[in-house]
Amino acid sequence: MLKFIIRRSLQMVLALFMLSLLLFAWLHALPGGPVSALLGERGNPEAAADLRAQLGLDQPLPVQYWQFLQRAFAGDFGISTGVFAGQPAMRVFLDRFPATIELSVLALIFALVMAVPLGYAAARRRGSALDTSLVISSLVGVAVPVFFLAFVLKYFFAVQWGVLPPSGYQTAGLNATRVTGFGLLDGLLTREWDAAWDTFRHLLLPALALSSIPFAVIFRITRASVLDVLDEDYVRTARAKGLTGRVIRSRHIMRNALIPVVTIIGLQVGALLAGAVLTEKVFAYPGIGQALALGFEKRDYPVLQVVIFMAALIYIVVNLLVDIAYAVIDPRVRTR
Repeated sequence: MLKFIIRRSLQMVLALFMLSLLLFAWLHALPGGPVSALLGERGNPEAAADLRAQLGLDQPLPVQYWQFLQRAFAGDFGISTGVFAGQPAMRVFLDRFPATIELSVLALIFALVMAVPLGYAAARRRGSALDTSLVISSLVGVAVPVFFLAFVLKYFFAVQWGVLPPSGYQTAGLNATRVTGFGLLDGLLTREWDAAWDTFRHLLLPALALSSIPFAVIFRITRASVLDVLDEDYVRTARAKGLTGRVIRSRHIMRNALIPVVTIIGLQVGALLAGAVLTEKVFAYPGIGQALALGFEKRDYPVLQVVIFMAALIYIVVNLLVDIAYAVIDPRVRTR
């Protein structure tokens, strides 16, 4: 097991190295280089020369890359030049990170709570009207863009019916105690139920929209896995022994069918982070997805760098943890 963890950790380090190379190359491939990107229309030869020396861009490329690595792993991605002008790019990320994590976790919970039971039910009733309708629904979930579903939910639940807030993270003026930075969690920890409920209401629509793709993927994986397990000899043997349906379902079917689901959860982290960009934009939700969208609009390259780098780091770490969990569940993985 230790060798497996070391091997996966080394792969993670290699992936981070490749990511840093891509970010460095992207920054230098910008029209006029990073200096023009940072100065924008305010640039003049004197200011450009000063900034070039300040950033070490007058050094050889290997030296520049080494300095870039040092700054990146120290959390220094520079100062925002766009909407967040004057703020360190890492501070922009850290201020908005909890909101995106709460949104993504809630979306994943919604997807799991709906997809796993429905996937099991569809597999047990293979070929029925229920199975057909659920399979079609999962195809629609994959095909419909997240931003379109977000607009539909917002139009009906917020604009037409007015039962949920149309935008934001918390109601303006809400005097909530800040403990961890996670609004919903802080409300529960401090027993400020009004604050917790307010945050949950703001999270509900974007989380439902964002959960559509992981729901469809997890449903299809669960259904396929249950169908495979139902045909296994040990399930037929368990039935022949007279075990109850509940025991067969929990000990033999779901325990084995959920192994592929564990793996797919790690892959869905990337889909959630990507989907959060448009979802947060539609709902004016103050997360890192909205910061990324604003960064592209305003050519705020320090913010773009920190969001891309940290989002990739989160994705890589989560998949490492999922690989370890998978190896614990299925020891055969350790030898692959």
